[in-house]
Amino acid sequence: MLRNLDEIKERMKTIKAFILDMDGTIYLGNELFPYTHAFLKKIEDTDRRYYFFTNNSSKDITAYFEKLHHMGIDISKEQMMVSTHVIMRWLKKHYDGKKLYVVGTPALQRGFAEKGWILDDQDPDIVILGFDTTLTYEKLAKACSFIRHGKLYFGINPDLNCPIEDGEFIPDCGSIARLIESSTGKYPEFFGKPSQRALEYMVEATGLPAEQIAIVGDRLYTDIAVAEGSEAFSILVLSGETKEEDLAQSNTIPDAVMENIGILTDLL
Repeated sequence: MLRNLDEIKERMKTIKAFILDMDGTIYLGNELFPYTHAFLKKIEDTDRRYYFFTNNSSKDITAYFEKLHHMGIDISKEQMMVSTHVIMRWLKKHYDGKKLYVVGTPALQRGFAEKGWILDDQDPDIVILGFDTTLTYEKLAKACSFIRHGKLYFGINPDLNCPIEDGEFIPDCGSIARLIESSTGKYPEFFGKPSQRALEYMVEATGLPAEQIAIVGDRLYTDIAVAEGSEAFSILVLSGETKEEDLAQSNTIPDAVMENIGILTDLL
């Protein structure tokens, strides 16, 4: 694990693309960090590329474009990666035409429908669990019933908490999955970070080998863990969920640690 800035700077010479987490990394809730614009500009000025990858499956891609635009960040469609994209691509390859029961926000359900998936809350083939900020008891009861009766079951992102303003958190998709597990005994395969399917998606989308990719984020068990066992370079920032004291208790070790992406700006 690197903390020496000179060593990190040397490693940055081989990096051609940054995959950036969003909440807790470039902003917190609705507040953009003051150093974010300078960091993104430095990436562009040094002929590198950046992409955003969020595990948050409660919103559609348009919502992220709008949020970033209001923060003064305008990106192309190709620069926005969402955990939902990963599972949709995999489902298309393996379960095309199957009916889905999507436990998620209207935006998430709409995203699946717009890609041609049939949504069925009576007799689905597969249960999909997302980060549902509109969760109801009825949705939970239906999902648990389908799962008990042998329907396939997949989760989008494993995050336990979603950071919001003032250092607070709200329950995320992983916490909902644990609730369902308590009732059914079933826990899903997830497709967002740290799934290797997410890393494969990053490599394919950037067109770069893993060793030329830096993955930057604030969560050890998602942003950092996705790079484990690969040549991708993981950078933990302490501006979101993970704090210094968490490192000593974690089996997931980042390749580098720094307070925030503002520190990284001078190393590019």
